[in-house]
Amino acid sequence: MAQERLTRDRLLAAATAVADAEGLKALTMRRLGAELGVEAMSLYHHLPGKEALLDGLADALIREIQDQNRGGTGWKDRLRRRFLGAREVMVRHPWGPALLGARSSVPPRLFVYFDEIVGTMTGDGVSYRLAHRALHSFGSMALGFTQELFRPEAGVASETDITAMAEVLPHVTAMVAAELHDVTDPVLGWCDGQTEFEFTLDLILDGLERVMTP
Repeated sequence: MAQERLTRDRLLAAATAVADAEGLKALTMRRLGAELGVEAMSLYHHLPGKEALLDGLADALIREIQDQNRGGTGWKDRLRRRFLGAREVMVRHPWGPALLGARSSVPPRLFVYFDEIVGTMTGDGVSYRLAHRALHSFGSMALGFTQELFRPEAGVASETDITAMAEVLPHVTAMVAAELHDVTDPVLGWCDGQTEFEFTLDLILDGLERVMTP
């Protein structure tokens, strides 16, 4: 049987599968070659090195987010659907936020994605000034996740550690204890759950709608 032709898209699909199963740390050119049944050197024609691989993976991730566009009525509904679709992508690929945050340059496709977002707003009567402020308000939510202020590691701290933390940070400790997610709630961090994401998104969209309404 003839071996399937090696293409950039095929490499990135295999890289995505490795990252989904084992995380980004497991993703190397050697590992990717083994997954595809080829020598690692044969990959360099399509992706010349680990950084090029990660850049390609970031591009593929954003393309998948773009493909989630689900229509809607009015700029607010369309953006809500788009951002929730982006979140579904990030939940499928929980390594996505770390990957995008670590790139040394902005993936070109990301500019196109945000241009589409601005076009959605201005095409429905939102001014460019408000659209600019909206992008600042959305932050990484446009990509389906929120940036956390800190990351308490559930299950790592001992009872003694928690008691000591409560003595120094009583309110933060109580908040963390009260807000730990149910295992059925998709999370991308200790406080980036679906409920919080939708609450924050709706708060921003409702606020923008009020500002633009005469």
